[in-house]
Amino acid sequence: MSTRIQTLNPDTTTGKSKELFDAVQQKLGFIPNLIKVFGNSPATLQSYLTLGELTGSGNFSNKFREQLALAIAEENNCNYCLSAHTAIGKMNGLTEEQTEENRQGRSSDAKVEAGLAFAQSVTRNRGQVSTEEIEAAKAAGYSDSDILEIVLNVVSNTLTNYVNHIAETEIDFPKVEAGKFSINS
Repeated sequence: MSTRIQTLNPDTTTGKSKELFDAVQQKLGFIPNLIKVFGNSPATLQSYLTLGELTGSGNFSNKFREQLALAIAEENNCNYCLSAHTAIGKMNGLTEEQTEENRQGRSSDAKVEAGLAFAQSVTRNRGQVSTEEIEAAKAAGYSDSDILEIVLNVVSNTLTNYVNHIAETEIDFPKVEAGKFSINS
């Protein structure tokens, strides 16, 4: 399968992209295809990595950020991100059932479910959410800071979702497809 935007070879990449590839390799032990696509624009790759650092230093656990990523990827129909975040979510303690529930904006934890629903609404409505939706998130226990961080996670994940759509990035994780669920939930 060929992508619509080149997937760079880390062995022949030079300059700023090579430096960033090396940092990703050191951190993850491999360089996902999405990173190899992002490398075509060092500024875009750096922005993506910086957004990841910022979301990682925020109010939310890795597990909840993965739950948000799953809900957002499902809303944006991004198979690459669904595949990646299903695998990463499992590394952060999510079961297959939780992963599929989260993709659908659901959770057995009412606060998590409210956060996922809010993130999906922000994604679906391009930020045009109602006062009632904001109040529901606050009633579930999210502060103003948390609400803004949910938006930050939407922006970060939407960047990857859109790049994957545009590039048709080859999936290098166990494949998961939007709208298809193996567990009846």
